[in-house]
Amino acid sequence: MNKVKIEKSSDLLEKETLNVIIDAIHDIKGKNVLKLDLREISDRPADFFIICEGDSSTQVKSIADNIQKRTKQDLNLRATHVEGTKNATWILLDYFDIMVHVFYPETRQFYELEELWGDAKISEHNLN
Repeated sequence: MNKVKIEKSSDLLEKETLNVIIDAIHDIKGKNVLKLDLREISDRPADFFIICEGDSSTQVKSIADNIQKRTKQDLNLRATHVEGTKNATWILLDYFDIMVHVFYPETRQFYELEELWGDAKISEHNLN
């Protein structure tokens, strides 16, 4: 019984974390926001990838900063690892089960993470 409660609690926290991250991206007008559900892939590095882009390195950095601010403020959660803030063409925020990739458009096209993880369930989360 306790295991079921823990799993449900963990699922709710993961869903809330995903929602806060996506909302934080929208706060800074991030574009082409995708959520990749990797849970059915055996050698996955995380349960979810959130991928988005900004029009400039300044916007890429602002999106990443806002995600960190909102996850700390709303969920008392900090990224376990942050990479790429110096050049701000690809910033990675690692929340263990959720990895956030904030790209400059050309860098995103070059690495094609969506294609690399094409077996994932992909959903769009753009503002209309």
